[in-house]
Amino acid sequence: MTETQHVIALNPYRKGNKGKVFSNSMAVYDKVIASPEIKKMIQQIRGELPIPKVNANDEEAVKKAQDRLKSELPFFCPHYGIFKNNVRRQENAQPESFMFQTIIDVDDREYVDKAIEKARELNCSDSIWNGSLLHLCYSARKKLHIGIRLPVGMTIEETQKAYCEALGVPYDESCITPERMIYLTDKDSEIYRSKMWCAVLSEKEILMRRQAYLDRGLTVDGRGDGKVNSLQFKVNSNSNDNVENNRLSGNDGNPAVSAGSAVQPAQSGNSHGADAPHIGDSGGNQNAGGLGAREKNLIAFDLFTQAAGLGGMEIDTVGSRHSSLLAIMSAGASRVMEEEELMKVVRVKMPSYYQENDCHQLIHDFYAKYADNTKPMSREVMRVNALAEQKANEVKSEERRVNNSNAVTNYAVQGSNLKVQSTGEDYPDPPEMPKKLPKLVELLISRTPEIYKPAVAHAIFPPLATHLWKTRFRYIDNVEHEARLMTLLLAGTGAGKSSVNRPIDFIMEDIRLRDAENLKREKAWKDEMLRKGANKDKRKRPENLIIQEIDADMTNPAFVMRTAEAQEHFLYTSLNELDQFDALKGSGSQQFRIMCLAADPGNKYGQTRVGTMSVTERVTIRFNWNASTTIQKGQRYFSKVLTDGPISRINFCTIPEREIGEDMPVYGTYDESYREALRPYIENLNKVTGLIECKEAFQLALKLKDENAEFARLSQDRTFENLSFRANVIAYLKACVLYVANGCKWEPEIDEFIRWSEQYDLYCKMRFFGDMIAKENYTAERSSKRGPQNLLQILPDSFTAAQLLAIRLEHGLDAKGTNMMIRQWLHRNYIRRAYQYTGKRDSCDSCDSFEKLKYRHDGMVIKS
Repeated sequence: MTETQHVIALNPYRKGNKGKVFSNSMAVYDKVIASPEIKKMIQQIRGELPIPKVNANDEEAVKKAQDRLKSELPFFCPHYGIFKNNVRRQENAQPESFMFQTIIDVDDREYVDKAIEKARELNCSDSIWNGSLLHLCYSARKKLHIGIRLPVGMTIEETQKAYCEALGVPYDESCITPERMIYLTDKDSEIYRSKMWCAVLSEKEILMRRQAYLDRGLTVDGRGDGKVNSLQFKVNSNSNDNVENNRLSGNDGNPAVSAGSAVQPAQSGNSHGADAPHIGDSGGNQNAGGLGAREKNLIAFDLFTQAAGLGGMEIDTVGSRHSSLLAIMSAGASRVMEEEELMKVVRVKMPSYYQENDCHQLIHDFYAKYADNTKPMSREVMRVNALAEQKANEVKSEERRVNNSNAVTNYAVQGSNLKVQSTGEDYPDPPEMPKKLPKLVELLISRTPEIYKPAVAHAIFPPLATHLWKTRFRYIDNVEHEARLMTLLLAGTGAGKSSVNRPIDFIMEDIRLRDAENLKREKAWKDEMLRKGANKDKRKRPENLIIQEIDADMTNPAFVMRTAEAQEHFLYTSLNELDQFDALKGSGSQQFRIMCLAADPGNKYGQTRVGTMSVTERVTIRFNWNASTTIQKGQRYFSKVLTDGPISRINFCTIPEREIGEDMPVYGTYDESYREALRPYIENLNKVTGLIECKEAFQLALKLKDENAEFARLSQDRTFENLSFRANVIAYLKACVLYVANGCKWEPEIDEFIRWSEQYDLYCKMRFFGDMIAKENYTAERSSKRGPQNLLQILPDSFTAAQLLAIRLEHGLDAKGTNMMIRQWLHRNYIRRAYQYTGKRDSCDSCDSFEKLKYRHDGMVIKS
């Protein structure tokens, strides 16, 4: 009889990214809940243990600390076993991995005891709940989680409602989302666990349950429209041969899940189902697609061990293994392999330490703090990497070659059936633009090739909003906003960033005609001033010199003057390269200040000069703009102001990379009919002034704000939450612009378009800047939480210079002070040399080894 297989989508790390989950075996789940660290956290959350540095008499401080601890707990997703690219999002939940189970959340302590008894009673009744109980567990705050099997044909929502009614507890609608997460608690909190909890059902039962959904017009996982999944379902269950070809070795070598089962092994290249670092060894070192570490990375790890001065030493020894691994990562191992791959290598090279939570936390924290692929590798790291590659190519192991061949074949077969092969890009695709669009948007992108349409749909708003004058919209916080919109297009070289230019040209046509007349007047005045002598009377600058479109290389004083003369009209510019903003930087980084102020209502900006010919003005900035640049340039440009405001205030968009050799996109014709169709919308924008009330846009903003807050609570992603505040304002203003352009009439299509627009904006911000912002916040947070520590006390009793260097880096100290530190310690008789001294007076070679004389772990004090 085939052993029951189990799978769980889990993030086993403390402070783990709430947007990431990895498919693991139940062994990993059991290991996490059995850890002393989790037990201690749960006791602190429940008030059974004090929380360090928190006043126990301050209820508010205790509650805040308990909330923080809860948000740091590892978590799992009960509804699905696999999420595409390990990203915990609703659209990434793989239908084939649906677990046919859910968790009832009893969130009121007075119901807990009653619910436990009632759940057991229902499990033994002759109702549809007979045999449905899978799991009983106290939550972090000693409330209750009840895991149950879904009755055949019932969706998650239907099951939750019916079971809560039978149980006699309130129904919680937040518990039904596909990507729902549950914080893990300790082993002692588990009341009951069935062997079928998180189990893969038999192929026969899977087919039966899926068919019940399909018969209702749902997908195979009980969601939405079942057409696509129905076809896929038939392919997967086509024949016994197909099932046989889709088998994967289990955690202990047993036959595993068939193609008809709930969890499929054919995941994307970076998914943690088949190559999870936590799952048991596969019986040999396979390539990246298998369970083991790549040969090249195993070799590189050994080379970096030598570079760290640890060659020939036992690195998996209790007391020194933490600092040894830290030294190896600091030597360069973290630069040549990803976090998940290093996990696999450590499992092979340091198997004892790999079993400890400290090992996983160390690697996770190191990558979160120091990993930066934008920085160039040092020569030494490049040399080691090349040498490892060369040695790996020389390895001629027949067993490895056969294993790799089988793994690749199996992966390709399953991937073709399940349509989840990795495309080589870790990040999920951007949200798909709605099919039905507002009439104005549909018109403006009608001549644009399909691949460029999302970018153009965002780029049209700054020039459209530039036509508004003294027009205000009341946002949901009761603050009046003008349509201040800035859009930045980030895309690769040759991606087609110029695709936004033609629609912008047509939108700005009437403003450019008026600007041309005023530029002529200004030039005539300047020529007249040049012809007159210095002492002759000179005519003042012409009045009503409104010039809205400014030059890309305009200086700061000229910008202030143009703003003052614009009479509260918006200024506008379109930049081919983002760094053209540098002309505005003035004596400091004024361009970033202008970007921030341009989005803020009631802002004040200007300059005061002594000279009579100098510009002295204080103005309110009204400045809409479009710009484009490559992704790397954009990241570098904002790298110093990640948390200072510009990024959240700008609307971002992108253009996906085309396949190599793909046909060239073909544009439509921008002709007179295009101009005439656009004219009424522009006229509507030009003739409106004052406070405009749009109830539909207001209600939509409220709804989107709640949706963002819900996702932030579920993901616990602070970066997303912070970015979502401004993104919602941008989306609201876009909706208002469409409303005014349409003659102050609302279109139903605006709802879905604006929702997509905001999601797309947040997608780009999180994709291109999310990790950078989180890293910046993490560094700032950590910098103030740790006081000075005795570094000698942390080191093992025998250590190398490389280990000391790693400790210095971990504590935010620079590398160049290592030699001086060693000389001081030697002089003060804190340490003595053990061996391999180079003999040079001013040298502390990385291979030098030292022995502690004081602050030893064994408590001894050795006299020199």
